[in-house]
Amino acid sequence: MDFAKLFLLSLYYHGSTPYRWWRNRRDAAAGKAPVIVLFYHRVADDRATDWTCTNRTFARQMRWLAARFDMVSLAEAQQRIRSGKNYHPCVSITFDDGYAENCRQALPLLIRERIPCTYFVSTQYIFNGEPFPHDVALGRRFAPNSIDQLKELAAAGIEIGAHTRSHPDLGKITDFTRLCDEVVISGEELQAAIGRPVRYFAFPYGQHANLNPAVFQMAYDAGYEAVCSAYGGFNFPGDDAFHLQRIHGDADMIRLKNWATVDPRKKRTRRYAYESPERTGSLAGVATT
Repeated sequence: MDFAKLFLLSLYYHGSTPYRWWRNRRDAAAGKAPVIVLFYHRVADDRATDWTCTNRTFARQMRWLAARFDMVSLAEAQQRIRSGKNYHPCVSITFDDGYAENCRQALPLLIRERIPCTYFVSTQYIFNGEPFPHDVALGRRFAPNSIDQLKELAAAGIEIGAHTRSHPDLGKITDFTRLCDEVVISGEELQAAIGRPVRYFAFPYGQHANLNPAVFQMAYDAGYEAVCSAYGGFNFPGDDAFHLQRIHGDADMIRLKNWATVDPRKKRTRRYAYESPERTGSLAGVATT
């Protein structure tokens, strides 16, 4: 974000702080505090891509969040959503893809500070040591995590989640066999490789156009406990806890503060309309867009 936009956003954030403070206290007292799920990709100091966050920024964000929010696991986030009441705003940290650089500083920081984290990985690149295609397209060849690294992370308390086999746009795939391979079989293979349950699934890209109602249902039937999108929505008590909406964390500090304190504009983000069987009580979910 350029300087002018940062300056204007800073003015907007600080100017609306008194109203946010009052509104957030009111909502928390009524049990309507938000459940925020943030997602990151790569934490490194080279600023090589738009989805790279520096270690300094990441550490600042974690300190700022931990001082103001309950830092919770996805399981705890789901519990607060399902209960219909949340009296204190909370944040859950997630990562997508699986970059080896994250093991240098970012993940050790979370482990040291006992901040829960769910780490979603795409198995083709983890198993074969291949760089991600979206990085190769930019002339970058970042090393992915190894299975040994994932085992160490899991042993230290990091939850490992599924992020497909090949990181495709699932919104464009209609073939059932391929969807099953990307969503279900790759998750089973990941579970076998790390020797731990793989309970959560995250859509690659995660915008409305990249989501697929068939995948929601397939993930539910396969036993995943939740599916994560990435189009920037908040979760509130009483929402469908099977679909967890996530917000970019790998941004500048002022934008994170703006989103985490519930920007009224972002609160209007349209939720992808999927109702899980858990919520509808039926054998098949209801999906519309």
